[in-house]
Amino acid sequence: MKRFVLAITGTTGVIIGIKLLKELLGKFEIHLIVSNSAIPIVLDEVGIDLSEDKADVLKRYLKMEDVPLHVYNEDNLWVPIASGSFKTEGMFVVPCSMKTLSAITNGYASGLIERVADVTIKEGRRLILCPRETPLSTIHLENLLKLSAIGVRIVPPVIGFYHKPATVEDMVDFIVGKLLDQAGVENDIYRRWQGG
Repeated sequence: MKRFVLAITGTTGVIIGIKLLKELLGKFEIHLIVSNSAIPIVLDEVGIDLSEDKADVLKRYLKMEDVPLHVYNEDNLWVPIASGSFKTEGMFVVPCSMKTLSAITNGYASGLIERVADVTIKEGRRLILCPRETPLSTIHLENLLKLSAIGVRIVPPVIGFYHKPATVEDMVDFIVGKLLDQAGVENDIYRRWQGG
């Protein structure tokens, strides 16, 4: 089974990462890193308490018990995904905090998320970021431009309205569909533009 790494960092919009996890599970082996700062945000915004066994809690929440989900602590740099020899289809960082963006841009791999992103870049694999901040400062934009220039895909959570979203879930699905598109993962999670 093919593998993806998914990192959920500490910024608003964690529901997008959780929904992406649901769409990937069952189709791919998923290696998940939830940053320490994301844990209280997931509880606040989604109502999931990840302070204990993250894998079991997420499987129950998503109603997907028998799926290949591996969860890592962001402080553990001794796990297989920290090495370029561990093959994956790529990595998602959803949502991506500006702190994480800065670390990735500058090769500051002090934690597992940044290390795996660094490995993903050096191995020439797909890296897809969903940066969550507004407004964006010049520093943020320069960091995004540097990564885009080397092939990192930047998919901010900017909602389209041509699909006539009626709920927040419709809006989340739109972004998740766009993220999957960038990874080359077939999906029909959102209604595509059909023309006028």
